[in-house]
Amino acid sequence: MTGDYAASIRGEPIPKERVAAFLDAGGAASLRGAGNCAPSHNDAAPARRHRQQRRWATQVVVTDELARRTCTERGLATPEDVSPAQMLTIPEADVADLGSIVAAALAHSPAARALLADLEGEQHIPETAVRDYYDRNRDRYLTPEALRRGVDPFDEPAPSDIHPYEHVRNGIAQELRQAAARRAFFDWLDEARADVEYAEGHEHPGDPTHQDHEHRH
Repeated sequence: MTGDYAASIRGEPIPKERVAAFLDAGGAASLRGAGNCAPSHNDAAPARRHRQQRRWATQVVVTDELARRTCTERGLATPEDVSPAQMLTIPEADVADLGSIVAAALAHSPAARALLADLEGEQHIPETAVRDYYDRNRDRYLTPEALRRGVDPFDEPAPSDIHPYEHVRNGIAQELRQAAARRAFFDWLDEARADVEYAEGHEHPGDPTHQDHEHRH
């Protein structure tokens, strides 16, 4: 694939201008601290950083396009383009949990967020899983008074030191649904990216076939 295209999906090109627009809108700032821009002994750091930013941004734009197509296939309303002022910030915890590319895609792409929300609605969490999570993570449900007293949640605390299951059950179920939806999103993206071909200079930043690949989590 040559010309003014960064990638193609099933033969349909994604123009380089979409990648440039994302970077111009401030998308590259999301790379800070993400571990994809370490300097190289063989290259000037600014030049290498620019290449890695371009590759990273291509992944974000491709994820957005894949999500748009999947939203259409699922009959979901396809969200409008997001303006730079509407781009969401990326919490550091999300970068750690999701990886910088997926976190940035969810911040940048209304379609990706719509797809994630749809996947979340499909997740069924058995009651046994919710109860098991509560039993195995009692330290998360100490009352403020118990925390101040330094109560050990695993040393037979008094019932009054732990929030009752009924009070926290819905929150646990929601957390587990969100975690399951994120796993489903990763599975979807892995499968969807199989139909993508990248132009030279726009490969995944962790692709070992290019000389200065960088892949950190």
